[in-house]
Amino acid sequence: MMQTIPATEITLRQLKQLFGLQQAQDQTFFPEWLETDANLSQTEQNLLDRLKANFGELMEDPPMLENSVKMVVLAPLLDLAGFYRKPFRIETETSVDVEMEDEGIIIRGRIDVLVLKNRLWLLVIESKRSDFAVTRAIPQALAYMLGNADIAQPTFGMITNGNEFLFLKGTRQPTAEYATSRLFSLVNPNNELYTVLQVLKRLGKEVAGNS
Repeated sequence: MMQTIPATEITLRQLKQLFGLQQAQDQTFFPEWLETDANLSQTEQNLLDRLKANFGELMEDPPMLENSVKMVVLAPLLDLAGFYRKPFRIETETSVDVEMEDEGIIIRGRIDVLVLKNRLWLLVIESKRSDFAVTRAIPQALAYMLGNADIAQPTFGMITNGNEFLFLKGTRQPTAEYATSRLFSLVNPNNELYTVLQVLKRLGKEVAGNS
């Protein structure tokens, strides 16, 4: 009998058992979030400063729900990263099934925002309530990323609740592994959206170059 597991309920232990997924121990596994070479213009910095200020205003009346996070934070970031222009294409609310051929198990869920290039996954972005810790969504994001049909290429993801940002990298070959970036937050000093945008641009370049 086929068993269906909602992606929102999947755990890291289950992903380990089903896919053999392991957290990468090699520090060089995920260099893309560290090696950002995109210099931000003054205009981009000004826009990111305004994004942070807008988010600060909304935080005065919590909780900030998912649609507000998308409108105020995600949409402008994706625009600045160039993901609304070719060769990228945006698909939203895309259903994804991760099916296990032998175990008879399907992990089923819905992706909030999916960025594609030539039918290859670029980013999985899970936007949660602003008071929902992004670390709680790591298993769900990894489950979606494991559904990437092109198992020869790594998949990248970003989880955000509008305040915190966490990047992920996952591979299926030669083994199923994943790693995360450090956690970025808008409550930290300075504006960490600068680095978030630089990482997004770096991942876009990485995927475009490998497609």
